[in-house]
Amino acid sequence: MNNYNKRTRGKKMSITINGTHLTVEEVIRVARYDEEVTITPEAQAAVKKARDYVDKKLAEGAVIYGLTTGFGKFADTFISSDETADLQRNLIISHTCALGNGLPREVVRAAMLLRCNALSRGNSGIRPATLNTLVDMLNKGVHPVIPEKGSLGASGDLAPLSHMVLTMIGEGDAEYKGEIMPGAEAMKKAGIPVVQLAAKEGLALINGTQIMTAIGVNVLWDALDLLKVADIATAMTAEALNGIKKAYDHKVHDVRGHQGQKDVAENLLTLLKESDNAQDVNPNKVQDPYSLRCIPQIHGASRDAVQYVYDAVTREINAVTDNPLIFPDEDEVISGGNFHGQPMALAFDFLKMAIAELADVSERRTERLVNPQLSEGLPAFLTKHGGVCSGFMIAQYAAASMVSENKIYAHPACVDSIPSSGNQEDHVSMGTTAARTAAMILDNAQKVLGIELFAASQGIWLRGETGLAKGTQAAYDFIRQTVEPVEQDVIMHYELKKFDEMIKDHSIVEAVEKVVKLI
Repeated sequence: MNNYNKRTRGKKMSITINGTHLTVEEVIRVARYDEEVTITPEAQAAVKKARDYVDKKLAEGAVIYGLTTGFGKFADTFISSDETADLQRNLIISHTCALGNGLPREVVRAAMLLRCNALSRGNSGIRPATLNTLVDMLNKGVHPVIPEKGSLGASGDLAPLSHMVLTMIGEGDAEYKGEIMPGAEAMKKAGIPVVQLAAKEGLALINGTQIMTAIGVNVLWDALDLLKVADIATAMTAEALNGIKKAYDHKVHDVRGHQGQKDVAENLLTLLKESDNAQDVNPNKVQDPYSLRCIPQIHGASRDAVQYVYDAVTREINAVTDNPLIFPDEDEVISGGNFHGQPMALAFDFLKMAIAELADVSERRTERLVNPQLSEGLPAFLTKHGGVCSGFMIAQYAAASMVSENKIYAHPACVDSIPSSGNQEDHVSMGTTAARTAAMILDNAQKVLGIELFAASQGIWLRGETGLAKGTQAAYDFIRQTVEPVEQDVIMHYELKKFDEMIKDHSIVEAVEKVVKLI
C-alpha cells in the first residue's frame, strides 16, 4: 500500500494474469492507462481442463445447477442438452435489466479485467475461446455500455454484468474508439468474432462481484491519494493559523500505537519541518482545536480503515466468485455462495465513512480560516475588503453542503436487504450500492479538500507568504501556478474547479512529493 503513489502513466507494460496475483495497481494500469492483458499458459490450461470436465459431465447427463437446470427459483427445472445454448442466451438477455447512466470507462475496463482474472483460475467451466474473446475486447478497446443501477450484490452483479456479455454475443451497445455504437458493430470493427454461449458460460460470466469491486477499486485508488491531500491541506491550514505542531510529536502517537495515526503525525511533521508559522509552542495559545490538534487521530483512523479495504479488495480481485464452482481434480461441482457481495459491501461502506471523515474535518478547518472569531487575526472571510467583498464566505457554504450530503450517502448500504428470486435469494449485500455511494462521497471529499486548499493558500497570502516549510512551500508554489490570490471578489466556481482537478489528477501530491517524502 505504501507504494501506491508510483505513477504508471507513459510506462506501457503488459499485465499477465492467472487468477491469483493481480494487484490493485495493475487493475488501475489496465483500467485507466490501457495496459494490455495476457493470460499465462498455465492458466489457459487450467481453464481448458475445467471445460473438458464440464463437457464430460454434460455427456454423462449429470444434473448440475446452471448447466442442466434453470436459475434461482428455477433450480429444480431440468434443461435438456439441446436447450442448453438457449438457456445461456436467455439468461443474458433476460438479466439485462440495469438502468441509469453508463458506468465510467475505467470501471467497465476494471470489471472486464476482474472477470477475466476470476475465470482464469479454472474453476468456472468456461471455454478458453470465450474467455479470450473478453480479453480481446479489453485489449482492443471494445467497452460494453453498462448501466450503473440494478444490482443487489448477490447473486453477484447479475444485471450489470449481463450488459457486459451482451456485447460479447453481438447485442447491446458498446463504446469503441470514443463512439457509442451497436455491440455487433463494435466487435466487427475491432475484428473480434461474437460468441455463441455454450453450457455454463452465461452463468460463469455474470455470476460474480466484479462490478462492485471495479467501482470500489477505482474509489480506493483515489482515496489513497486523498489521504495525502488531506495531510497537505492540514499543514497548509496550520501555516495560515499558526498551528502548534508539538501535538504531532511521535511520543504522543507511539503510546497509542495505531499505525495510521503515527503515519499522519510523521507526514505533518515532514510537511511543517522548519516552518516559522507552525511551531512547537505558541505564546498566544496553549493548544489548537481538535480540527488541527487531533488530525493524526482523525486522518489516521481513516488511513487504517482504507488499509482494511485495500487488503479486502486485494483478496477479492483474485477471487473466484461465480457458481457453481468446478473442481476437476476432485471430480466435484459445488453449488456455493461466493457470489455474495457481503465482504465487499462491508468494506466499501467502511471506505465511505473513512473518506467522509476527511471531508468532515476539512470543512471545520475551512470554517476556522474564514471565521474572524477563530482565524487567529486573519481578515473576515479571507478578504481585505469585507463588506463590499464577500471573499470565501460562500466557499465554506459549499463545503458544508457537500459534507452534509455525504452524511446521507455514508449510511451503510450493507445493513439493508430485499429478498429476491421467489425468496430463494433471501439475503443480499447491496454491495454495488455501497461502492457507487463511495464514489459519490469521494467526489464530494475531493471538492471539500480543494476548498480548504484554496482558503489556506489565501490565508498564507494574507499573512505575507513567508516562513513556510519546504513541504507547504511546494504546495503553495504549485497552487500559485494556476490560481492567483483573491484581491477582489472573483467567480469562485472557476477557481474551485482548478483545485478539484489538481486533486483528481494527483498533481498536487506529485508536486509536494518532489520536495518531501510522504507516507
